[in-house]
Amino acid sequence: MIYKEVLFFIGKCLTISLEEKNKHEVEIQLKNTEIDWDFIVKISTAHYVFPALYCNLKRANFLNYLPEELVNYMVHITDLNRDRNQQIIEQAREINSLLLENNITPIFLKGTGNLLEGLYEDIAERMVGDIDFIFSKNDYPNAIKVLTKFGYSKVHKNTYDPISFKHYPRIQKENKIAAVEIHKELLLEEYADEFNYSVVSISTLKIDKINVMSYDNQLCLSIIAKQINDKGSHFKNIALRNAYDVFLLSKKTIAKNSFVKYPKLFGPLNSFLATCFLVFGEINSLEYTKNKETENYISYFNKNLFNQKLANKNYKKIEKNLFIKSRLSIVYQSIFKKEHRNWLIKRITDKKWQKEKLIRLGLKKPKPNP
Repeated sequence: MIYKEVLFFIGKCLTISLEEKNKHEVEIQLKNTEIDWDFIVKISTAHYVFPALYCNLKRANFLNYLPEELVNYMVHITDLNRDRNQQIIEQAREINSLLLENNITPIFLKGTGNLLEGLYEDIAERMVGDIDFIFSKNDYPNAIKVLTKFGYSKVHKNTYDPISFKHYPRIQKENKIAAVEIHKELLLEEYADEFNYSVVSISTLKIDKINVMSYDNQLCLSIIAKQINDKGSHFKNIALRNAYDVFLLSKKTIAKNSFVKYPKLFGPLNSFLATCFLVFGEINSLEYTKNKETENYISYFNKNLFNQKLANKNYKKIEKNLFIKSRLSIVYQSIFKKEHRNWLIKRITDKKWQKEKLIRLGLKKPKPNP
């Protein structure tokens, strides 16, 4: 199996609990095709959908087609993730209660928000990193104070904080499973005027005293996290974890209508939806608006899938260009903004940072491990 075959096979498997046509096609493939399970594990793990893959295969009663050793491994990993997610849910509920007691109402975002609202049939399906939530700009500093007083502290103990337009530096609490990101914005500055707290707070859903975004805005943020914040629109690839969330949310709202009210974001979001439509087997709920932009996007996406060497070469080239652009932006902003200038000076005079850069440039050897 080549990369594209594996990616599309995993994509279809993620839909078989809700799509009878794909369930039938996957079973035929499992019966009649030699599946490269090592490759399946590698790609599904890299895309953070390994537990979701297992849960869907189990619900479809397809586990008998898999090697027994693989099933045992899938059960183990999924059980670990279920336990972690249960702890994340409990931690998020504790934080929510604490903030509400202090007259601060958080809106939970992304994976944690999805878990709290019950988007998944099994909480083990979603692999979650941090607990993310957003506040009004008035509540933002108060939320930091409340959580700090409650025992949360910065993950990275730098003498200076990185300049972040979106959120406070990640914080953590001893004996708690997840780090926390306190957001004041959802997007990079270029798009923040279109998709922000003021916009999403108008239509929140309240579930058992927990506030999450509307299904439309959840779907948008699932794509935004990849396309905008992680620069996915430049690389023109897919993140199956985000795509799986989009698929599930497309059963609760009309996907292609979710972002029509965001003209600046429409192109990148519609293009990602187009890749979801393709990879998940042309499902009706993932239909997108067809135009020249999406046609070109899908063409580039397919070329990369057919030629992984070319895809890796393009990825490195784009990554390098984006890195240079971001560094030039920092220098430019430091000329006009005192906050950025002070951060830059502290950064380049930091001994630890200097050492890391010298090692990366090959001008200094790292210390051998003891």
